[in-house]
Amino acid sequence: MAIKDVSEKTVQQLISLQGKVAVITGGARGIGLGVARRFAEVGATVVIADLRQSDADEAADSISKAFGGRAFGVTVDVTDEASVVALADTAVRELGRLDIWVNNAGIFPGAVTTDLLTADWDTVQGVNLRGTFIGCREAARRMIAQEPKGGVIINVASVRGIRGGPNLAAYTASKHGVVGLTKALGIELGQHDIRVLGLAPTGVDTPGAAARTANATGAELERVTAKRKSIAASLPLGRTGTADDIARVALFCASDMSILMTGSTLLVDAGGLA
Repeated sequence: MAIKDVSEKTVQQLISLQGKVAVITGGARGIGLGVARRFAEVGATVVIADLRQSDADEAADSISKAFGGRAFGVTVDVTDEASVVALADTAVRELGRLDIWVNNAGIFPGAVTTDLLTADWDTVQGVNLRGTFIGCREAARRMIAQEPKGGVIINVASVRGIRGGPNLAAYTASKHGVVGLTKALGIELGQHDIRVLGLAPTGVDTPGAAARTANATGAELERVTAKRKSIAASLPLGRTGTADDIARVALFCASDMSILMTGSTLLVDAGGLA
């Protein structure tokens, strides 16, 4: 069955997520929190999934107060299959269905490749790629089983999923994998009215990025600071991203505005790959 035609809807109807249920992993801060807030603003019920229950609850409470809708927090470890299964089950049990799933949880460690430990490589793949795969699979299973079936899966990749860079072999490989997974599932799941889209942000000013800078000292601090400045200066639009820059594009992907799109990864890169 072909995806529906929404040409007769108004822009307000197209962008609305009223009545939709959305799960966001890594949703308690940074890009994930930005996405959750934009989804809630246009009517979605949001499930904030994060490693710490207290962080998830705090984020959900702030969203409920800001937008008046329902939001709640759930603990998840995306490297633990049973934990992701439980998250999907909780969303369906508590809210009746699952319409949007955002695989946002990720880590960004860097290392010179000749110094990179196999265990560290495995950790990055486990969170960024394996975790995204499990999230996609569990979301798809429930979106296929529900009535009416269908939904949207959004995978947060990176510009490093499109091009390479030094000292980021594990991260770059994992994000290339996310882009490839998005292509494969976009093709496979279309028959079930499930759209799969990726986002490839440039550098984003998030609490995680701020923490890396705060923890750096001496020469490392100078290197990190200079690197961020040089990245911003090299971008055609003149700055790196904010969490909300990415969240607005995620909202486009989740809504009917993008209903004829699947399998692709959208660049949110200030023109960096142009």
